[in-house]
Amino acid sequence: MEVAANTHSIRPSQQHRFRPAVVSGCIRELVREQLSGETYDSERSADLAQTLSAHITARLKELGLDRYKLIVQVVIGEQRGEGVQMASRCFWDADTDSCAKDVYMNDSLFCVAAVFGVYYY
Repeated sequence: MEVAANTHSIRPSQQHRFRPAVVSGCIRELVREQLSGETYDSERSADLAQTLSAHITARLKELGLDRYKLIVQVVIGEQRGEGVQMASRCFWDADTDSCAKDVYMNDSLFCVAAVFGVYYY
């Protein structure tokens, strides 16, 4: 009787790591694609944020980050020239986990899209 080799990996291989630069590029492309030419509408902004987060999640799944839990957060607000401060805190493994973000603004709205990638051990 043969015993199968243990193929469980505790750390992701280099090609399957969460790469913030690659993820930021995906976010940037999708945010600009979805929001270019949009004007702020308070009644549509929640649906637009949900749609955008779903598109970001779908695109990131194509990157082969199978063992990562992806948390996608999209905030859309009205651009009124006022500052916005956002912060987040996480307890994670700095060797495998990371985050990426993109900020988009036009004359009418702002959007902050952030993705947190947390590796499943």
